Amino acid sequence: MESFEGHLLVASPQLLDPNFARSLVLLVEHNEEGTFGVVVNRPARKTIQDLWREVGSAPCNSRQPVYLGGPVPGPLISLHNKPSLAEAEPVPGVYFSARKQNLDQLVLDEEPAYKIFIGNSGWGAGQLENELRQGAWRTMPATAEMIFSTADDLWETVFRQLGRSLLKSILNVKYLPPDPTVN
Repeated sequence: MESFEGHLLVASPQLLDPNFARSLVLLVEHNEEGTFGVVVNRPARKTIQDLWREVGSAPCNSRQPVYLGGPVPGPLISLHNKPSLAEAEPVPGVYFSARKQNLDQLVLDEEPAYKIFIGNSGWGAGQLENELRQGAWRTMPATAEMIFSTADDLWETVFRQLGRSLLKSILNVKYLPPDPTVN
């Protein structure tokens, strides 16, 4: 089995499940037992400061949004760029944490790039592979830039990038102009 750990699942335009339509899911773990990840482009209306008033022990001033990591309930999760608070490194320079003491430290520091997630995305053994065969998802290696982006059009940007990569490989060309329609 090919592992897609550290890859993004890019929802196909035909995927209509409201939990995953137009979503990008970073796969933190992918093996024969199943798959675990978080949706990186679904901000909630709540800020980290609002959330920390409910769950944190220290004050937090972050006005960043909390992200909806997926429909599966679970502990708060963070993706960040601070190696000293890492529990895993799914993508070079992108660290994963779920321990409360690591999250408390993270939200106190104004410098690191981070996202906090409520919920996560999970698939049982073979379930994601079946969805991939059905064309619900495309995959591509994730980058820190993609993970920490807060752009409203992130799905469109990544989907376009994925399409350009596929087109280049299908056509076997070395260079594809930014707008091929002007040729």
